[in-house]
Amino acid sequence: MKRITLLFTVIAMTCAAAMAQSKVLVAYFSATGNTERVAHLVAESTGGTLLEIIPEAPYSGNDLDWHNDLSRSSVEMNDTKARPAIVNNLPDSVASYDVIYLGYPIWWNQAPRVINTFLETYDLSGKTVIPFATSGGSSISNSIKELQKAYPNIKWGNGKLLNRATIKEIKTWTKQ
Repeated sequence: MKRITLLFTVIAMTCAAAMAQSKVLVAYFSATGNTERVAHLVAESTGGTLLEIIPEAPYSGNDLDWHNDLSRSSVEMNDTKARPAIVNNLPDSVASYDVIYLGYPIWWNQAPRVINTFLETYDLSGKTVIPFATSGGSSISNSIKELQKAYPNIKWGNGKLLNRATIKEIKTWTKQ
């Protein structure tokens, strides 16, 4: 009887461990390197596959001039239908990932439109997507609210602003 109990315990623990092993993707867009630094820490913390969301036309310093209403980023953010083209570089089928951490800088209190392009390029319906962001002064809350409204078929996890986050802080956040 003890052997049977032990056998069932081992089987149950093995099944639980296998289920806990989620396949993680850490997808990010970074215009200046701040979000990229954090994305590398999130990937290190989760053991996830790192994927840079690369616009087909890279952003220049002039493109990012938020003081100029005619800069590329200003024009895109003022157009809710703007979808900058991206390089389609996902190494595996998105269907193989259980959890996707999605990183971006905050632009105009929102996620950059290139994030919409990513979300509309890959079918993430039913996937758990956990946003993280960097920002010079805005919170992440409005960007999450807008993404949730635009993509209701995605299971949204608790996002976090990770400015100057340490690996220890990120490990604590990703374990929740």
